[in-house]
Order: sequence, then structure tokens, then C-alpha cells
Amino acid sequence: MISFEQALAAVRQRAGLQPDVMLAADAALGHVLAEDCIATESLPGFDNAAMDGFALSDAHLALPPGTPMALHEVQAAGDARFTLGAAACRIMTGAVVPEGTATVVPVEDATVHTAADGSQTVVLTAPASAGMHIRRAGEDVQAGTRVLPAGTRLQPQHRMLLAALGMSEVRVRAPVLAAVLCTGAELVDDHAALADGQIRNSNGPYLRAALPAMGATVALYRRLPDSAAAYAEAVRTAEQAGCRIILSTGAVSMGVHDFVPDALRALGAEVVFHKLQMRPGKPTLFAVLPSGALLFGLPGNPMSCAVGACFFVQAALRQMQGLAPELPLRAVLQAPVRKKPGWTLIQKATLAVSDDAQLQLRVLAGQESFRIQPFAQANAWAVLPESDAELEVGRVLDCYPLQPALSEWPCGPASA
Repeated sequence: MISFEQALAAVRQRAGLQPDVMLAADAALGHVLAEDCIATESLPGFDNAAMDGFALSDAHLALPPGTPMALHEVQAAGDARFTLGAAACRIMTGAVVPEGTATVVPVEDATVHTAADGSQTVVLTAPASAGMHIRRAGEDVQAGTRVLPAGTRLQPQHRMLLAALGMSEVRVRAPVLAAVLCTGAELVDDHAALADGQIRNSNGPYLRAALPAMGATVALYRRLPDSAAAYAEAVRTAEQAGCRIILSTGAVSMGVHDFVPDALRALGAEVVFHKLQMRPGKPTLFAVLPSGALLFGLPGNPMSCAVGACFFVQAALRQMQGLAPELPLRAVLQAPVRKKPGWTLIQKATLAVSDDAQLQLRVLAGQESFRIQPFAQANAWAVLPESDAELEVGRVLDCYPLQPALSEWPCGPASA
């Protein structure tokens, strides 16, 4: 057996970087940038009004307070630029400011007077100075500057920026295709009637839901009988389909039907590790197939499967997409925990924030690997170190949110 940390290092060492591809910006959402995005234009692209009001020149500002100023033009958003003359100009938010504009005075700081002949003048009711309420060209983004670094997983807020800059394509890491293979004659689909001795397949639906959030596309999903031949055929099919990550559940322990290790060796795979000093998930297996695809043999117990996916599969996918390893949050234990030394325990837990903004951690009851309901109540995994036997209140522990949004920051999440 090897340690939890050794297993993570072995996975990362063998997870090669995906090639880069050019995708349309809409199609690239959820994918990871393979190179820096450099702005090809400035934002805003021109000086424009920050408020509805009146565009005035330096000559207008030099007039004595209360002087009526002729009001002629109206400049709306989308109108072409013109040169401001002797008259002031009505201007709308976002409109390009006329040449010669010194300032924009908000509508609430001026009064418009209309003469009998329909001509208009405007009088300021508040002091005005040069440069007010004008958004300058390049004030947000200067052309030629980096706007998004490589390693950013593209989210809707990034799409807004790309659209504003006219960047319709981006270079990203190629999507990772994955296969999910669930072994076990006892498994039935979640909607089917159960015969005596059968159970519903919860691991398969969980992995199909979890993998896209990790950056993988599930290209193949199969439920398999307890057969080494059927398993080998499904692995070959996954490789032929271009799957670079293959997950199988079950048949990796010590029972008579636990055929996965021998089947993989028959396929020519390198079994990197099998059995860890970790609970749940001791029988977890990791292998590299002749095609270079990574295969994770996850135990059939639901929590063993979830731990293997959350820590080892996700570690491989982050490496393949050019993302830094996920950094743990640090939280203060709120109740004592006892454990057997010599094992790293990955425990279902809840994270909360105290009134003084301290991250607080509670390890949940019901840590057995078959118990799913506590997992549905959890929002984090707590990592209990291998060497410890007693962890007291106030101990600061590493923990990982089940939805690690902070880990998508290019710099990684901040520690508490």
C-alpha cells in the first residue's frame, strides 16, 4: 500500500497536458484557456458619456455662472462623432462625446428653457469642471494587454469580456473524453424494479454528473456484468472512442469476482497502484493503458467511489487541462474526532463561516462507505492526517469544498 499523498503524486506525474484547440467563444465555456488572451482593441473604444446630460466645451465652462447656452444637437448612443460648436449638445449615456467636449453635465444639474420660436438654451444649476462624467477610451482595457491568463476556466463573466472585446475565438485545452463502466450483476438502473439481492446503480449517475464539472465529457457509459471479457471489451471500446480517462466501479477488492487487476494486466496496462493507506477507498486502483489513457478502478461502495473521483480523477483532469492542483481550505475543527493512526481518512463534513469570518469544520456522523445520506448533507471533505489518532477541538485541518469554485481562480483559492 502507498500513502494518499504518494498516490496523488503518481496520478499527477502520469497525467499529460491535453493538446490545444481553437474554439468559438460560446463553445469554449467550461474549457480552460491554453494561452493568455490579449486584447486586440481597447474598451471602451472611444470617449463616451457616463450619464444623460449635456456636452460642453471649454468655452462654455469659461462663461459666468448662470449664463444661458444655446442648445442645438442631440447625441444618442450609436450616433457618429461630430465637432461641438458654439452650442451645447444633449448627450445620452454611452454616446460618443463630440470633438471638443470638455465635460458632461448631468440633466439634474441643468435647466432647459424653450423660447417661443422653439429654440432652446441650457443653464447650469450646479458648478461644472472639465472631465466630468466622461468614460475615456481604454479606461477599462488597453489594447495589447492581457485580459485573461492561460489556465482560466471560462465562465459566463469571461464570455462577457470576450464579447465586449470582439474576441469570437479562443485557444483552449482540448476537451477530455471520459468513459464510465459500472461492473456488477447486482446493479439495476435507478428507475427499475428491484429483484431479490439487487441494488440501484448510484455510482454511475454520480460520476456522469460529477465529471462535466471537472472538465470531462462522458463519451461512453456502460453497465457491465461480472465478466473479465466484457470488461476488457468495454475498455478497448473506450480507448477506440478517444477516451483519455476511463472510470470503472467495482471488482477491485479481494473477492472471487474482483477481476479488474488481472483484466488490466492482460490488456497490457501498467498498474501504478492498487490499495492505499486511505479510507474510504483503500482498494482504489490506478493504471495506464497502452494507449496512454488513464484508468481509475474505483471501489463499488458509494463513498469510496466518490472519494476516488473527487481526489484522484479530478487531480488528473486538472493536470490535463493545465490547472494548478487544487489547494485546500483551512478550517477549525468544532468537535473532537478519534481515528486509527496509519490511515488518511477522507470524511464527509460541513463547512460554515463564523461571525468573525472564521471557517469552521464539523465531521458528520455516518462515515461508513455505504452511507449516502450524510454525503447529501455535506458540503466538504475533511482530510484527517495519517499520523494522527486524536484530533481535538480547535485543530486546523485541510478541507475541500464539494463544489470547489474557488479552485478555478488562476492563482488557486485563498487559505483561511
